Amino acid sequence: MSNLSADSDLRRSRVVQEKNPPAAAAAAVGSTRVLVAIALAAVMLPISVTGPGVALAEMSGALHASAASTQWVLNAYNVAFTAFMLAAGSAADLFGRRRIFLSGVVVFSLASLVAGTAPSILLVDVARFVQGVGAAAVLTSGSSQLAHTFSGAARARAFGIFGAAVGFGLAMGPLISGLLVGAASWHAVFLVNVVLGAVVVCLARPMSESRNPGARRIDLPGVLTFTAALMLLALGFVEGPSKGWTGAATLGSFAGSAVFLLAFVVVELRSSEPMFDLSLLRRPTFVAIIWQPVSIVFAFAALLVYLPPYFQGAGGAGSTESGAMLLPLTLPVFILPLFSGALVKRLSVRLLLAIGPAVLAVALLLMTLTDPVSSRTGLYACLLLAGIGIGLAFSVMDNAAVSVVPPERSGMASGMFNTLRVAGETIGVACVAGLLLTSTRQQLSASGGSGSGTMADDVVQGRMDSVRDAGGSDLVDRAVHGLQHGWNVVYVVLACVALAGAVAIFTMVRDRDMDGSGAV
Repeated sequence: MSNLSADSDLRRSRVVQEKNPPAAAAAAVGSTRVLVAIALAAVMLPISVTGPGVALAEMSGALHASAASTQWVLNAYNVAFTAFMLAAGSAADLFGRRRIFLSGVVVFSLASLVAGTAPSILLVDVARFVQGVGAAAVLTSGSSQLAHTFSGAARARAFGIFGAAVGFGLAMGPLISGLLVGAASWHAVFLVNVVLGAVVVCLARPMSESRNPGARRIDLPGVLTFTAALMLLALGFVEGPSKGWTGAATLGSFAGSAVFLLAFVVVELRSSEPMFDLSLLRRPTFVAIIWQPVSIVFAFAALLVYLPPYFQGAGGAGSTESGAMLLPLTLPVFILPLFSGALVKRLSVRLLLAIGPAVLAVALLLMTLTDPVSSRTGLYACLLLAGIGIGLAFSVMDNAAVSVVPPERSGMASGMFNTLRVAGETIGVACVAGLLLTSTRQQLSASGGSGSGTMADDVVQGRMDSVRDAGGSDLVDRAVHGLQHGWNVVYVVLACVALAGAVAIFTMVRDRDMDGSGAV
């Protein structure tokens, strides 16, 4: 859409509003309802990423499940969520964003019902995979529907609220799930999504339909090859820490991913209607924008998952205290996106996108000077700084992703952006787990502790009793030292990823490209 036609549409819209105030008021109410529905869904999805971990211990005991099968309660959702994101975005462009959004919410809710009432861990794992597919449909169609419904400053505010909802879900997922488990049982962590899903469907039913008028079919070869590549990549990172990074299964997953990714490129270059226009990768702004979430969520998701057990194990904090210790990190992620409109007026989108990961990188490097035992004040200051960096990025990055392409291609842009967002979460959590386990295992082995592999799992998850039983307080001290060393390595790695994202955004993005015209 050209700037001229956009101005013309805006003038016509103002004329209609002046001639028919009741219709304009009704449209405003409808837009608010759309925003509330999509924001509620945006809270529901990330809670399902971070929350179920709290229920794993009770769930595994109730279902008599092994540690490996229980771990797939988390992995199955993340892998499906990651792998089907781009396919869901293409489906939204073709079949309609409203239709895909409502279908995704229904699938997500029904899968939650199955997971919450399943009599076996295998059925829970399968339901979680289906739940991830529904989540991919909800997230991609929801964000592209916002791009269709709002424009200008209203769009910036809408995506600010959307970013705050995502941040709230990620940040508060463990706390909310802990309250549900304490008040009821592990079943409630999944069953609450059934209630929330019903509310979202009721709110979203009057939503207007939108689609890409030029889309005529799903690029099935592209969907299959890209989905297979992402699934194998995610599987490689998920299995690497437990089966070895040089093991046949891990290397085979990575090799298979590379083969399918190459096949995807070949298929897309030959397709008359590609799922993803590879020519966009020649445009620096687009490349930088879709890679932006990796530099942020790679660190954020890993910190949310592994800092609480670190506080409990090395710092001696209780479960409630460890959750409270994360508030300096999580509150800015929830609050700052609410002020995205004001932030954009004072700073350009490019600067906000670059400042966010740069601030995060500084905070992570400063965290190498702290520990949860002797430097609580310094730790809280670093977490607050990291939260500010993440919150600044969250406030604008969703809007930026759909503003660099024409509105009719917003589903594709949203799918690619959110694919990399969730892939960053999955890979970040897996990589951090591998670094922490490797460092702690090496320290315990050097100390002569027997069963260092199992013991390292206990240390990383904050369970020090078994370590103390095996070797007393001296072995605990060595294990904590190894864990702290591992965290220092993690902080540096995450800081490098964030800094690379900041540099890429600052040098590659041009403000004039983010006008929604697609003239990148």
